[in-house]
Amino acid sequence: MTRTVRRDNETDRQLVLLVGLVAVCAVAVGVSSLYLVAGSLVTTPDELALVAALVFLAAVGVTVKWRVRIRSTAHAIAWSEVAILVGLAVAPATLVVLCTGLGVGLAMIVQRIARIKATFAVAKNMLVAAAAGAVLHTLNWDPELAIYSAAFFGPLVTAYVVAVVLDEVLTIPVIARDTGTGLCAIFRHNLGLRISSAVIRFPLIVAILLILKADQWLLVTIPPVVLCIHLAYAGHARARDDQQAWQRLARATDALNVVDLDAVLSIAVVQAADLFSTDRVEVELNEPARLVQGNSDGVQYDGPTGSAPTPHMRTVIAVPLAGPGSTLSVGTLRLCLTGPVKFSDREHYTLRTFASALCTAVRNASLYRQLNQDAERHAREAAQDELTGLANRRRLMEHGSELLGRRRTGGITALLLVDLNHFKEINDTLGHGAGDKVLIQVARRLSANVQPGDLVARLGGDEFAVLLTTLPAPAIAAHRADALLTAICEPMELDGMRINVEASGGIAVAPGSGGMAELLRRADVAMYQAKRSGGRTAVYARSRDTADVGRLALGGDLRRAVAQHEFNVDFQPIVDLGTGEVIAAEALARWQHPDRGRLDPKRFLETVERSGLLPAFADAVLEQSLIAAATWHESGFVLPVAVNLSPRSLLDRRFPGAVLARLQAHDVPPDRLILELTETLTLSQLEVVDQVLGQLRDAGVRLALDEFGTGYSSLSMLSRVPVHELKIARSFVMSMETSSESAAVIRSTVDLGRSLGLAVVAEGVESEPQRHALWTIGCTAGQGHLFARPMPAHRLLTALQCGSGGRPGSLASPLHDEGAVVRIDQTRRAGQRHRNEKVPHLPA
Repeated sequence: MTRTVRRDNETDRQLVLLVGLVAVCAVAVGVSSLYLVAGSLVTTPDELALVAALVFLAAVGVTVKWRVRIRSTAHAIAWSEVAILVGLAVAPATLVVLCTGLGVGLAMIVQRIARIKATFAVAKNMLVAAAAGAVLHTLNWDPELAIYSAAFFGPLVTAYVVAVVLDEVLTIPVIARDTGTGLCAIFRHNLGLRISSAVIRFPLIVAILLILKADQWLLVTIPPVVLCIHLAYAGHARARDDQQAWQRLARATDALNVVDLDAVLSIAVVQAADLFSTDRVEVELNEPARLVQGNSDGVQYDGPTGSAPTPHMRTVIAVPLAGPGSTLSVGTLRLCLTGPVKFSDREHYTLRTFASALCTAVRNASLYRQLNQDAERHAREAAQDELTGLANRRRLMEHGSELLGRRRTGGITALLLVDLNHFKEINDTLGHGAGDKVLIQVARRLSANVQPGDLVARLGGDEFAVLLTTLPAPAIAAHRADALLTAICEPMELDGMRINVEASGGIAVAPGSGGMAELLRRADVAMYQAKRSGGRTAVYARSRDTADVGRLALGGDLRRAVAQHEFNVDFQPIVDLGTGEVIAAEALARWQHPDRGRLDPKRFLETVERSGLLPAFADAVLEQSLIAAATWHESGFVLPVAVNLSPRSLLDRRFPGAVLARLQAHDVPPDRLILELTETLTLSQLEVVDQVLGQLRDAGVRLALDEFGTGYSSLSMLSRVPVHELKIARSFVMSMETSSESAAVIRSTVDLGRSLGLAVVAEGVESEPQRHALWTIGCTAGQGHLFARPMPAHRLLTALQCGSGGRPGSLASPLHDEGAVVRIDQTRRAGQRHRNEKVPHLPA
């Protein structure tokens, strides 16, 4: 408020200075005129009558006016130019200047106009009279000339234009300073009406001069004539003004036809300030309590009522925001002015009409906002789990479908399906309230441990899902899933007691087809596989998906395939990354199906395991592998052969004997056979598995842990099965250059192998940068398309004989010069250790 008062004082001071400047100029003109008139005193009755007529004419000219309100200040368009020009036609300019000042001053006194306004009116009109008289004198105007002659008409027009323009030049800055409005805005305000008024007044001047040429005493009849003309013109002006006011009202109410409440209030403030020419507009809403303040420049405050600024306003016109014929209002509209103002009946009616339109707009916008909020709430509730606040199944399916539909190249998408184990016992023992608390805790832990962009959902009951996005490699999904399940299984406080929650998870990578529904189905399959195996997580494998109809159909062809030797073996060499020499080969079974072509183990292995033909299949693969190893040995290449071992074979107590018999039949030392175990096995917990693996290990057969790092039981497996070799999954190798997680897994695996004296083999080496990176980390062996694709045994023998760069037995050039690196053969050292001594079990 202090700032507003200070601003008003500054405005008043500037206004006084401006008016004072005009008054000083007028005093100078008046003194000069009085000096010139003093030489010829007015003494005769005719001269006194002329002076009285001029004074009366000036008083009438300034009294008869059309009033215009700009904010708190009322201004008028008068007929003073008519009185001045007519006076100049019958009397000297000096006398007209003095009579104009006297007449205007008397009119101001009679009307009780404020001192500063009266001073400005007197001074302005005296200056206008002086300027018009100076123009006429300069142009040698003679009122006795014929009125239609150029010598008469030209100077008169020039003097009139100068008078009108000077009136505007003097008046507009004062109005702008008084109202705080811009000069351009004041100039444009009613410009058309001012111009038309000026044009109309000039013919009146000409008509009056024609009358005076007949008889100067008819001058006393001019004021009534001017008054009649003014009344007629004022009526026309009021009608035009009313028409423009209704047009502005129509435009203002049309602008309120928006559905956003904030926009309605902002538009209402600006439009009302322009429509009613006020200093400030306030719109106060009842529910919710809200106050919006502003002017024609825009909203200046929008917030609680009690915090709004309250500058001093002398006039406040308030009207309730209610519809026609309604007493229930939604708020109040206030027009605030700094000075005393009285609205006309038309302005009051316009205000009520605008308030009614604003009430309708506020109600419509409030209803629209409520409908939008309801729609958003319903949509949120439809896509949100009520208990945990997580996304529900619908939201998961919609978001997942949208994500998969984009075919993004920024990473791999996977789904983790989580089911709490024995959750029913919590509900039955502690009650459903406690169960709900557990679900809420699980939801919070999942949400707190996911990566940005992942989506956590509750599918119902004790089943949750996590959509994992932007994965650098499929194997990373297993690591993130393990971290999430570890977070879930941390002990939690529940009603003063400490409980543990166990969970099983199924992981599935987004398929190429089938969309979100297929991804969810696969994750569900994997989750039940984890439950059946007793493990924490399981990764979906198509080979173990019993829902694959095509795979089921293969079961009928197995006996024929075994009998007709449709199973054959390809070999992929394992290479020393430093020298490029082949140090072993992995046997990869293939089924040459007569109708479906060449099938890899993922398509048929689980079918074989469930068919009862596993021993025959395993025997066929082992037979071909040992034959190949013996053939290579005869050609001078001593290469161990690695054969993937089915988990079900470990449950067969006869399996070690069959393996050793095959080794003896082909005269292959046991240490040239490597049996690769899948890390995700949990069968190592069974006693029979320990016995089978113990017999093979004691006989000298080497054991390797395949796809190390993709399962949850890495160290658990190492503690029960002292293997000779770790194989890094190809998914880590392929993404090691772009994923810090993959590189960290490889580095930790190499370090673990080094500390335990185990060989480490990297799968999926496809580029020289990968080979160099692996060698730098400390991984000494690898296999992949960089060296050779899987091939039949005879083709591998040919490749070994030809060699790389004239070096038989090698498939790549060395990374270093011979003798530059001295390295202990970890494979040989580990194999020797396992043949001579028992390896102590690591603590579980």
